[in-house]
Amino acid sequence: MPFANVKVVEGVFDDDEKQQIIERVTNALISVEGEHLREKTHVLVEEVKSGNWGIGGEIVSAKEVKALRAGP
Repeated sequence: MPFANVKVVEGVFDDDEKQQIIERVTNALISVEGEHLREKTHVLVEEVKSGNWGIGGEIVSAKEVKALRAGP
């Protein structure tokens, strides 16, 4: 049974975006494992509290991730 755990910072993605993540990750796995395993493929979108995520030794907040998504 394939299982993917996608961790995101809480408050960055809305429900529709999380649905897209689930669909697209599922489709990516199915493209490798085969359509016959679609019903057995699990995707978990797990939200990590803002401030509990770090990159390069620094805390990353939801505000910062949203700014990165917005682009330059």
